Amino acid sequence: MTGKVFFSVSMSLDGFIAPESLDDLMGRQWMELQQWVFPQRFFRENLKLGEGGEEGRDNDILRQTFERTGASVMGKRMFDGGEQGWPEDAPFHTPVFVVTHEKRDPWERPGGTTFHFVNDGIEAALERARVAAGDRDVRIAGGDATILEYLNAGLIDEFSIALSPVLFGSGIRLFEGVDAERVALEPVHVESSPRVTHLTYAVRRR
Repeated sequence: MTGKVFFSVSMSLDGFIAPESLDDLMGRQWMELQQWVFPQRFFRENLKLGEGGEEGRDNDILRQTFERTGASVMGKRMFDGGEQGWPEDAPFHTPVFVVTHEKRDPWERPGGTTFHFVNDGIEAALERARVAAGDRDVRIAGGDATILEYLNAGLIDEFSIALSPVLFGSGIRLFEGVDAERVALEPVHVESSPRVTHLTYAVRRR
């Protein structure tokens, strides 16, 4: 088990990654935030939306993020939203470990995605995800509270932000509640595309 633990999100210029309410998750602001993703060839292929789509660095980054991920971890809020919104062939195609208090049998979907429900905390979920991922990386898929828990616990090695030229004004901030006394960042890579700026940081303990 040699892979990294990372997260990768789209973020508005004023620091938000999602609207406050799940009811607005597919609303105008969120669609604008993710507008760099939807035209990409890999996104269309992965969700079986048909042939075609753009190719270029944004497309490469989406594909590379998918290919490096051997397992994912997410919180119950993200799972609840996705359970209603994801297609039957969910877009992960790897094991997904859901941190929750709900006791539930694994939920297997077509295409290689199986959701496992972990009731004994973030470290137990990560341990199981590491085993499932092997030498590939573990992605902390979200939502914000789950990402923050892992970040504050010192369990994140690296993260990437696709900084989108939109403003939310309100919603869910990525770093709201971060323990800045414990978390230090090291810039790794910056790359701009016509739609977003991709920022990558390594995480270090202070």
